[in-house]
Amino acid sequence: MSFADPQTITISAVTTPLPRVSVGDDKSEYTSGDGLITMKAGSIYGKRTRRQLRIDVSKLAPDAFRPTENVKVQMSCYLVFDLPTAGYTPAEALAVYQGFKTQFSASSDLLITKLLGGES
Repeated sequence: MSFADPQTITISAVTTPLPRVSVGDDKSEYTSGDGLITMKAGSIYGKRTRRQLRIDVSKLAPDAFRPTENVKVQMSCYLVFDLPTAGYTPAEALAVYQGFKTQFSASSDLLITKLLGGES
């Protein structure tokens, strides 16, 4: 089952629609019209269950070696739930996520700001 189509993401006060471009067994992909933003959601089943939500964002930036030329650069941000096949209900996993989200979003995302600055 897929998420609603389209999804949207707001980055730096710009909201971008992400229509679904691919759907398969246990995975879906949503991409912006310009192809610079992609959201992927999916699950992998094995000895453990992995559920992932991922955003890949690209932009053009000056080449470090040839500043007059632009190159495409990309970053990713993703959330992974790595669960045993039995022992945690979806409600229990959600409670762990909510505690985690509260931790990293507290004080205007200070923990993430420090992490991105290299602190651990």
